[in-house]
Amino acid sequence: MPVHAPGATAAALPSEPPEQGEPLDRILRDTWDTVVPGLVHWQHPAFLAYYPTGNSPASVLAELVTAGLGVQGMMWATGPAATELEQVVTDWLAKALGLPDHFLHTSGNGGGVIQDSASSAVLVATVAALHRASRGRWRDHGTEGRYRLYRTDEANACVAKAARVAGLGASAAVPTLAGTARMDPDALRARIAADRRAGAVPAIVVATVGTTNTCAVDPLADLGRICRDEGVWLHVDAAYAGPAALCPEHRWLNDGVGAADSYAVNAHKWMRTGTPCNVMWTADRRALTDAMSITPSYLRNGASESGQVVDYRDWQIPLGRPLRALKLWYVMRAHGLDGLRAAIRHDVRMAELLAGLVARENGFELVTHRLGLVVFRLDTDRRTREAAGRLAEDPTVLLTPSTVDGRPVLRAAVGSPLLTEAGVHRVWRTVRGHARACA
Repeated sequence: MPVHAPGATAAALPSEPPEQGEPLDRILRDTWDTVVPGLVHWQHPAFLAYYPTGNSPASVLAELVTAGLGVQGMMWATGPAATELEQVVTDWLAKALGLPDHFLHTSGNGGGVIQDSASSAVLVATVAALHRASRGRWRDHGTEGRYRLYRTDEANACVAKAARVAGLGASAAVPTLAGTARMDPDALRARIAADRRAGAVPAIVVATVGTTNTCAVDPLADLGRICRDEGVWLHVDAAYAGPAALCPEHRWLNDGVGAADSYAVNAHKWMRTGTPCNVMWTADRRALTDAMSITPSYLRNGASESGQVVDYRDWQIPLGRPLRALKLWYVMRAHGLDGLRAAIRHDVRMAELLAGLVARENGFELVTHRLGLVVFRLDTDRRTREAAGRLAEDPTVLLTPSTVDGRPVLRAAVGSPLLTEAGVHRVWRTVRGHARACA
């Protein structure tokens, strides 16, 4: 956990670059002596903040091989195996999650792509939705202030940012069902109707499977029916909770996903895959490529123009891309689906233990517990804030302060394979000790 004061690492580094090259062993030694002590160690078993970032030896090895190969996989022609491996691996994962067949490359219309983050997936989906809603006018005329994106206030901050970057300005925050943090379908339908009356064009609804604050799951089936009726793109941001659908007991998370136009999970959260690795699927690949494709003469080639291959440059914002699929391929082969399910179940079991400790302790309130997330507060808001402040200064554990229903809470998100039952009890003793020190 962070112990350095602001500027400490910068002060320990030379202010000018070296004129002569230095030995790699010295550079590596300086990495461990200067950089590593100033990092927040996301793989630490007592790191319970935000949502987890996974990793594993298979993922690390794949990163090394990827870097060594140095492939630029922007088009099939610049790396045929890179493209085809990504098509196969994203189909593998779609089947393992129980996603509909129309998200598969073999379906003819859909397919998967590995983005760098859920933020990019939301932005790409928004661009595709704008293109479809405008019947192509968007490419030449922009948004013209006419189009709307719908979300709840519980959606990740990347959704509002995507709306801003795409030129939509402020997105429409749809109310949630009382006490659930889930999007209210009736409120969505009413908001869409009001916007149409005002001359606006509803373009995209972004639903969340596993919100940041409470791991709430929006009612996909109800939202899907509304989007079909209204001709609005439905994007499902399942960045955190989506991978849990690898386990049959959590497959319910994807109920209703068949109506979605796009769906995305972060393999780098719960699948022991190093960041970045967001996997996004679309049911209509043409909507993406028609919106994103710009083809100057230097990118033209026979394979692309034949229409027989996928060029992933048209599925993302940047032109260039590394060999992104190797990492996920290594992880899925090294762990197998059984191993990945075991990893998810381990985290859920550790969270259940922590939630039980919270629920049984006087002076604490368990606000919510879903999957690997435990959200709790102390008996007063003042004590909760004070405990959060004390914990923020403790280098042995890291939780995230947040707000639920206008009241302060503490979030603990389990995600380290190194966390044991004994580790959970150590974390709880630390939290309880700080709480007792709050008058």
